[in-house]
Amino acid sequence: MAITNALKSGDHIVCSDDVYGGTQRYFRKVSVPQHGLEVSFVDMTDLKTFGQALKNNTKMIWLETPSNPLLKVVDIAAVVGITKTFQNDILIVVDNTFMSPYFQRPLSFGADAVLHSITKYINGHSDVVMGAVITNNKTLDESLRFQQLAVGAIPSPFDCFLVNRGIKTLHVRMQAHMANAMQIATFLESNPRIERVFYPELQSHPQHEIHKKQTKGMSGMISFYLRGGLEESREFLSSLKIFILAESLGGFDSLAELPDAMTHASVPIEDRIKLGIRDNLIRISVGIEDVEDLIQDLDQALKKAVSNGILFRF
Repeated sequence: MAITNALKSGDHIVCSDDVYGGTQRYFRKVSVPQHGLEVSFVDMTDLKTFGQALKNNTKMIWLETPSNPLLKVVDIAAVVGITKTFQNDILIVVDNTFMSPYFQRPLSFGADAVLHSITKYINGHSDVVMGAVITNNKTLDESLRFQQLAVGAIPSPFDCFLVNRGIKTLHVRMQAHMANAMQIATFLESNPRIERVFYPELQSHPQHEIHKKQTKGMSGMISFYLRGGLEESREFLSSLKIFILAESLGGFDSLAELPDAMTHASVPIEDRIKLGIRDNLIRISVGIEDVEDLIQDLDQALKKAVSNGILFRF
């Protein structure tokens, strides 16, 4: 909200089509009807399509990379180049929650502002609700500071203490998240009960090379299609013993969710279908528990959820 308050009625936002459901909900239900903004949702992995979406009243680009929940990777530098060539005063905002500054720093690629849900990886202990905006744009910085003073949207001292505690172990935790996630992604990719795995560190990922160019690694976020449908997804999630059924992410414990019915339920169904957010898409946030325990938990849940009969159909 603080970022979009830098815009005025009639301004246009180009937003990644595959973003957090809450972001889509805010743009669709608040920014457009209440603030008079115009929002276009675009696949930014297609740079030609992205360029064609820019208009004379475009004032902001909003993107997540990797995206939520399908982990599509957007070339930040390319988006910056296309945008600034078209119109230099367009603000480019990157939600970097999935990566943390440990793995990706969008400002170094020309972005004007970076968002973090501090609740997630930066705090890392699932006991704080907080966000942050980092910018190298002086005008935007002054606007954000004024809004914070005017509205009084400040975190409590104790929450700040907890975040400062969490940041001290960020580098250790992110390395552990990535190490665990890579082993789990490899396990899932070779599992016959899995249809497809989305994890940018895998060479099979369609934007793997872009990911390697602009990051120093990857967090614990993995999405995958299991073979089957809603019934199999429900059985899988209810059979997990270590992974917790929850929408959040980035903490020390492992979580699993069904985006179609949870984080992205507010996205119109026709858009979910178009994006590939199906009822067999599972998103997991891999924690820092023992990786063999996590793999065994996924394996036993998959065996309960996806029967041999379903495997034979494929």
